[in-house]
Amino acid sequence: MTRWLLLVALVACKRDAAAPPPDEHAVAPIPAAEAKRGQDACNAYVTQVCACTTPAAKQACGLARALADAVQTGLEVSASPDTSRQDTLQTQDHVRKTIKSCIEETAKLPTLGC
Repeated sequence: MTRWLLLVALVACKRDAAAPPPDEHAVAPIPAAEAKRGQDACNAYVTQVCACTTPAAKQACGLARALADAVQTGLEVSASPDTSRQDTLQTQDHVRKTIKSCIEETAKLPTLGC
């Protein structure tokens, strides 16, 4: 009887050791649809502000390109398996804030004379 219990205990220990540990660093990526809408919003802002001929819009054109690049870079960094959990979460937050800026700046284009 004792041997039987010992055998059962050993088998149970082996099962626990064979199970892969849960990935504590896994973070859900930004959904593809959200990323696409964000990139489209920033690219549309770049197109509109760079097409405008007012001096204020010409100055904003370079900054708009930087916003679009920041979104692309942030999406790449947050999707990398080498990025830590904390960095991934911070990068995703930054991407969402940058997308928000693109949308808000597009809404402000009429004040630049565009």
